[in-house]
Amino acid sequence: MSEAIEKVGRELAASGVLKVGLNLANFLLVSQGDGPVREGVAPDMARELARQLGLAVEFVPYSSPGAMADAARTGDWDIAFLAVELERQAEIEFTAPYLEVDATYLVLAGSGMVHVDQVDREGVRIAVVQNSAYDLVLRRSIRLAKLVHASSADAAFHEFEMQGLEALSGLRPRLAQQQAKWKGSKVLPGRFAAIGQAIGVPKKQAASAAFLSRFVETCKTSGLVARLIERHRVEGVAVSLPKA
Repeated sequence: MSEAIEKVGRELAASGVLKVGLNLANFLLVSQGDGPVREGVAPDMARELARQLGLAVEFVPYSSPGAMADAARTGDWDIAFLAVELERQAEIEFTAPYLEVDATYLVLAGSGMVHVDQVDREGVRIAVVQNSAYDLVLRRSIRLAKLVHASSADAAFHEFEMQGLEALSGLRPRLAQQQAKWKGSKVLPGRFAAIGQAIGVPKKQAASAAFLSRFVETCKTSGLVARLIERHRVEGVAVSLPKA
């Protein structure tokens, strides 16, 4: 192992154990497995990273993306697999995305909306998971519609149904699963955002951030990300383009 890689390992995880934050709410990239064992695209990428650095790996699970991002201040994790969020860049250094997921809306039967561009208008209420990556996008972009926040994806579905909201925001694969619950509902074509999934590290770790950026690019160009997507049968995602 080179001296440069050893330096990254010491900077990231002086104890010799790489603590990896995982968002369990992201079913596309993480499944719980048995007990502390984690499966999915993100855990497998974390294992490969730890192998290259000569570190043991410990997964630190979170029930929501907001809670995991907030933990960047506390040192509870060394790296985290999370969506790129502009609002978090003061605290977290993000790599380029390794994959992307479309964010769109689900609407009920009888809705006159047939495309994402029609949702932001007066009288439309949008269910959204508080502090999710797409919530942060919608807070910046929505001008006329009203956001109705919920603590989790299940809670957002509940609010959508119980309050009779006009739209449910989310990642296209998750919305496609939920579409079967409401006869005649539809997932709108188009997208209001492409949510890039990346690796984050707390700020002020220059060597680590540079190494992680190279690691992600290698994972894309070598085909590892594509193979993991296929291995875990993840639908509705695409490998991000390599950096130019």
